[in-house]
Amino acid sequence: MSADDVEFHPPSISEFFPPAILFEGTPFEFTRINLAQVIATVVLVAILLIGTRRLRVVPGRFQSVVEFGFGFVREQIAYQVLGKKDGQRFVPILTTLFLGILFMNITGIIPGINIAGTSVIGVPLLLALTAYVLFIYAGIKKHGFGGFMKGSLVPSGVPVYLVPLMAIIEFLSTFIFRPISLTLRLLMNMMVGHLMLVLFFAATHFFLLSFNWLTPLAVGSLALGFAFTLFEAFVAFLQAYVFTILTAVYIQLAVADEH
Repeated sequence: MSADDVEFHPPSISEFFPPAILFEGTPFEFTRINLAQVIATVVLVAILLIGTRRLRVVPGRFQSVVEFGFGFVREQIAYQVLGKKDGQRFVPILTTLFLGILFMNITGIIPGINIAGTSVIGVPLLLALTAYVLFIYAGIKKHGFGGFMKGSLVPSGVPVYLVPLMAIIEFLSTFIFRPISLTLRLLMNMMVGHLMLVLFFAATHFFLLSFNWLTPLAVGSLALGFAFTLFEAFVAFLQAYVFTILTAVYIQLAVADEH
């Protein structure tokens, strides 16, 4: 291969529309992103089953890792935001959200998969809708439908003549913009992270095979690629944490006594 044959192909939005692996052209089309989602789910379920199959008073290493994950969500998210009483009720679903998002995110840096299961809008949207079903359920269960809607749409102390305007603003903010922001925050972070990794490693490939003065630059782009891979691992955790803690905050707003 000559230097003239080497072309640089920058990442594009087409990265998130990979060719079908199975069932092409049908409603059940299965792509590499779907494969990442299935692998993340299977691995997570397997870890949880193995880690909780034979629980011991003095946990082994594997059980300790699983218990650390449960404990982190319970202590640092559920109890921290909701308090112990309300937190206990929502620990299972918050743990499911956190671990599910984390494992879906982390597939973006796994060699051979290299794309996050949350990098297409379907998964973040489903997760955001789950968070909002929890928000609405918690509010209605605590205050009744009327009390929940009044507390959500009419802030206390608002003059009567401003109530219609504030109700519209609060409705858009609470029931439209919040789930949209939850969806887009997770989606965009995973998309940008994938595009940056593709950029670094595509540049490494281009520099390495150019066989000219650009070739030494492959060392720098490869180092940046590995450094950004570590950063993406942190982002995968951070986005799972942010999404879950925001869900807990919304639940807390729904069940607050002054709601």
